[in-house]
Parts: sequence; C-alpha cells; structure tokens
Amino acid sequence: MLKYNKDDAFRRSDEITIKQAVEKLLDVYRLRRKFDETSIVAAWPELIGQAIANRTQQIYIRDKKLFVRVESAVIKNELAMMRRQIIGRVNEYVGQVVIEEFVIL
Repeated sequence: MLKYNKDDAFRRSDEITIKQAVEKLLDVYRLRRKFDETSIVAAWPELIGQAIANRTQQIYIRDKKLFVRVESAVIKNELAMMRRQIIGRVNEYVGQVVIEEFVIL
C-alpha cells in the first residue's frame, strides 16, 4: 500500500517541478555559466550596495573575471580593499564558483 504524502498528492512520479525543469534545461544546453553571469550583473546593486552601484559605469564578466569600471578614485580604493569579500558574495549568490578574479577599471 502506498503512503499518502501531502506534497505529492497531485504529482505523478514522472512529473518534475518548473524549477527542476529550468535547471535541467540550463545544464543540457550548457547555458548555466552564462545564466549565472547575467544574474550577477543584474544583481550587482543588491550584492554591492546601491551607493556603489550608482557609481558603477560598466560591469561585465569574461574568463571567470569580473570587470567593474567606476567613476571615482575613492570607490576604486574601497572596492580594492573589499576584493575578496566581493568575490565571496558573488559566488555565494549564484551557489558556485563563477568568479575567480575581480578587476577594477
């Protein structure tokens, strides 16, 4: 006799959630890295703070390096001192190591 599980009440054994389907799609078509990179750029204000994000002119990722162009020498210095913390926050946000180096332009 099968046990009744509240979470599986309406789900068949061959069905998967939308989240699982999207995850599988990203892996099968090898889009995971690009998706993670795009989500980092989109979440930059949330990750670094609105004050610094407002002074960020350009942000992009190439070859596991995060490039950030800022307009102020003070902000450049602040980011340089927080380099390791920023890399940690970004990688924690996506759940895997996407960024290995942080370059301030």
